Order: sequence, then C-alpha cells, then structure tokens
Amino acid sequence: MLTVSGLKRLHLSVSFDLQDGECVALQGPSGVGKTVLLRSIADLDPNEGTVKLDGVLREAMPAPAWRKQVTYLAAEPGWRSDIVQEHFVAWDNALSLVKRLGLPDDCGPWSIQRLSTGERQRLGLVRALMLRSRVLLLDEPTSALDSASAAAVESLIAERVSNGTSVVWSTHDNAQARRVGSRIFAMRPDGSIEEHRP
Repeated sequence: MLTVSGLKRLHLSVSFDLQDGECVALQGPSGVGKTVLLRSIADLDPNEGTVKLDGVLREAMPAPAWRKQVTYLAAEPGWRSDIVQEHFVAWDNALSLVKRLGLPDDCGPWSIQRLSTGERQRLGLVRALMLRSRVLLLDEPTSALDSASAAAVESLIAERVSNGTSVVWSTHDNAQARRVGSRIFAMRPDGSIEEHRP
C-alpha cells in the first residue's frame, strides 16, 4: 500500500492511501497541481510530508530505488538518446508490449525524431512498464492518442492493476476517469483533493 500523509509542495496539501491493485483517477483543470502532486510522490521535486510504501518511508531507500518502485510517467517522456531501443535494457523483452500498443516491431533502430507525439507517448509507457513498478503515476498517458490507442493503453494498465499494481492516473477525460478509476480524486484550486466515486 502507498500511504501519502500531509504531502506539501507549493500550494498542495494532500493525504490519501492507495491500495495494492487499485487505480485512482486524478482530475482537475490545467494548472491546479496534478503534475506537481505526481512528481512529488515520486520524489522528483522537493516536498514535505510522509510517503510510505508498505510502511517503509521514502527516505529509507535511495531515490533511484524509490523511483523504480514508484514510477512517474510524464505526459511528454524525456529521451536521453536518439535511438528508440537504446532506452530499453532489453529491447527484445519489450517487443510484446510495443506490438500490443500498436507500434511496429521494427521501430527499435528508429530515431526518436521520427516518432509522432503519440508514438513517443506509447513508447514511454512501455519503458515505464518494463520496470514492473509497484506504483505507476501516469500523467495524462493517452493525451496524444486516438481512441483505439487509448483503449489499448487502458486495457494494458487494467491488466497490471488486476495483478496488483497500484495506479494514479491523471486525465482530463471524464469518461476515461470513470472507466479506469475505482475512485476519482478531484484536485481543488486550494491544493486539496476531494474524493468521488465513479
């Protein structure tokens, strides 16, 4: 279980528990702090408060180890190399996910520059899923995708959730929030969250 208690960053002040195998949809207007919240939980930005995974404090493990367990996926993933497959420890092992998300299986040697925004978004998701994290923090993972690609992403994440992965999924799509989330967290302008049932 992920426990977030008194997490503070800028105007945010948030507390919640996320059970194993639970997907929470995070909603709110642009600029309200959804990305700030996700990045703070992943310890990518300075923040205050207590965050635990299975009772173990975030500070009790090295930051890279925490981020491998509690993985943040940006809406626009970053790329340190220009070749797709160089971003994967084992490209061959990633191919089944690559194909499942509708990408060509020969895209490994492609330049990142050749990819559309939606292709980069799906490959970023594959890269995150290869870590087999306990918790996925997804920042609008289907914002650049057509409905078929978005459905493939939803299906894949639903499988991970059914196998025990916990997910916080930020989305502007109300219908998607109801499909993917067993709970919906609405971020308010004052930096708090209000819980709704889908």
